[in-house]
Amino acid sequence: MSDVDVEVRLRDGSRWSATIRTVGHVETLMKRWAVSGEALGGRYFWCSDGLIVRDAGISNMTQVLTGLIENGEFAQILQHLED
Repeated sequence: MSDVDVEVRLRDGSRWSATIRTVGHVETLMKRWAVSGEALGGRYFWCSDGLIVRDAGISNMTQVLTGLIENGEFAQILQHLED
């Protein structure tokens, strides 16, 4: 898995979202866009709730999310969802 939308529900009831992609997936998109002309010919990548990880897989992505929650950085990276 190299591209997934996630919703994280914390014990306090708050909900957070992110679109997690690997570096390789972003590179693939940009190469495709270089041909199609999207995103100024693949010269940039932008995603409002994007989180780029090095390694693919649910296990790695879960570890990254857990680490962000444990170190308190999740609020700067994930998007808070209102009820």
